[in-house]
Amino acid sequence: MSTHVPRVDFGRRVLVLRHRRIAVRLQWRSVVVCAVLAVALAGTAVLALMTGSYGLSAGQVLSALTGRETGIVHDIVLEWRLPRVAAALVFGAALGVSGAVFQSLLRNPLADPGIIGLSQGSYTGALIVILVVNGTYAQLVGGALAGGIATAVAMYGLAYRRGVQGFRLIIVGIGVSAMLASLNTWLILKADLDQAMSAAAWGAGSLNGVTWNQVVVGGACVAVLLLSAGMLSRPLRQMELGDDAAASQGVRVSPARLGLILVGVALTATVAAASGPIAFISLVAPQIGRRLARTAGITLAPAALVGALLCLASDYLAQHVAPTPLPVGIITVVLGGGYLGYLLFIEARRRL
Repeated sequence: MSTHVPRVDFGRRVLVLRHRRIAVRLQWRSVVVCAVLAVALAGTAVLALMTGSYGLSAGQVLSALTGRETGIVHDIVLEWRLPRVAAALVFGAALGVSGAVFQSLLRNPLADPGIIGLSQGSYTGALIVILVVNGTYAQLVGGALAGGIATAVAMYGLAYRRGVQGFRLIIVGIGVSAMLASLNTWLILKADLDQAMSAAAWGAGSLNGVTWNQVVVGGACVAVLLLSAGMLSRPLRQMELGDDAAASQGVRVSPARLGLILVGVALTATVAAASGPIAFISLVAPQIGRRLARTAGITLAPAALVGALLCLASDYLAQHVAPTPLPVGIITVVLGGGYLGYLLFIEARRRL
């Protein structure tokens, strides 16, 4: 039988959920923040389902979602708009958790899969499948995952000097990302015109043309990976104190780090295979989530919810606020670039 026990832990109220021999500790502020973010997500999703060339009311949207609406309203909501909204929620959450994993592992706020080359590696693998193999969606996911893992292995080997330091890995990743970006450009230039235009538009990070098949397959992969990340969250927090401290508490550091890297790469690759590399969400979401929850380290749940909200809001802006519909990746680059400039400014002031 589960019990809910409020406690005070080092000046913070925590909620302890117990079920037999399993106990989960949650900070009250994190619970409240996640609840507020969930409400914001629901409101933004309804707004996205309402807005378009055929405007709908909130009542029509809710009726269609509950199966009480038929005809054109049912088709617009469930067949045309809902796959895109669901994709934004799922893929945004995946990017938020991926960024949280790498920022926590490397103990650096700049450890973004897009900046350190993992997104470009996944994009390279997907491009090879699209332009050379002309494969199926399942092959596309496999190619993106293989590209991301190969990039991670190459970065780890190049950065290894009696161990791997976070800052060195980031510098190596930036160089690898630049080389892969050049390779991706060369692949597109050598392709047929129609394939090149499609790949270039997809490479900007777009949810245009996302189908229920991609949402279901990608969502299932993301759900398994998010569950794996949650199971590894305790070793992740302990490794933030350093490898020696984590090992002294019984954490098998090397297997845990390998598992977390694989989860982070797989989350990035799944998104890249379905929608292309959507930039900067994995950089921004963990930092915003940490500041909202006021936690000492990166937490996965706020990062996932903030990532989903950022992706959905950016896609809404890309569709309805810009003069012409844009790929969501263009909006996230603008927002993320501004946040990156702010982050660098704060770090520079802190060192003065």
